[in-house]
Amino acid sequence: MRDSAVQVPKIEFIGVERVFDPPTKSASTVTAVSGLDLAVGKSEIVSIVGPTGCGKSTAMNLVAGFDEHTDGRLLLGGQTIHGPGPDRSVVFQHAALFPWMNVLENVVFGVKTRGMPKDDYLEKAATLLKAVGLTGFEKHYPYQLSGGMQQRVQIARALISSPEVLLMDEPFGALDYQTRILMQHLLLELWEEFEPTILFITHDIGEAIYISDRVIVMTARPGRVKLDVTVSEPKPRSLDFLTSSTFTELEHQILESVQEEITAARAAAA
Repeated sequence: MRDSAVQVPKIEFIGVERVFDPPTKSASTVTAVSGLDLAVGKSEIVSIVGPTGCGKSTAMNLVAGFDEHTDGRLLLGGQTIHGPGPDRSVVFQHAALFPWMNVLENVVFGVKTRGMPKDDYLEKAATLLKAVGLTGFEKHYPYQLSGGMQQRVQIARALISSPEVLLMDEPFGALDYQTRILMQHLLLELWEEFEPTILFITHDIGEAIYISDRVIVMTARPGRVKLDVTVSEPKPRSLDFLTSSTFTELEHQILESVQEEITAARAAAA
């Protein structure tokens, strides 16, 4: 973690709760998260793992401004979050590119509509496409790209507005193992260059350990922080880290914690 991460948190959940109304009159309300306390420092990479339905994506949607919490406080740089903003970009599991636009048009779409000068956004796009290894593919359309390449386009599109916070919801979940490893390594390279704060949602514990400064384990619903694990391995990390004893010990600790919550969720549903 960088020294700046111990100053005012970039993202801070303070006793956050989100209750969803019942879908029908006969159903009950659903409390997705409750008593959620979590601070993420500037330029820190924090991954959230936990059983299905523990509120991981709910927490991310709250930070993105796509949803509103029902209790507690949620701060961005010490200020209350009020809806979406260009200081935050979201990368989803599926690239969701515009199929009628080529790579360059997809990358610049958002900043172009917000009025960034053409020379500026073309220069930034060229820099980002080079960073994600897509120089020469500017005129290709999404159907002409592999899944990994489509995700690179989405990441370039997310970074072109120079967001302070990058929110990633299982962005590599649909990729094959080899491509996934390459994308994790690329993410660390991009972090080194652009230094965004990254909140990363994943079901892959190994992925969380490899890319993160900290891994957060959430409890079964209603979600709150159960375990906060620091990954002290310096970044950038080599693939050798994946086979180290440190990695294996962290993976066992986190997996054991997640399994406890899966068991608890099954018992509650029985």
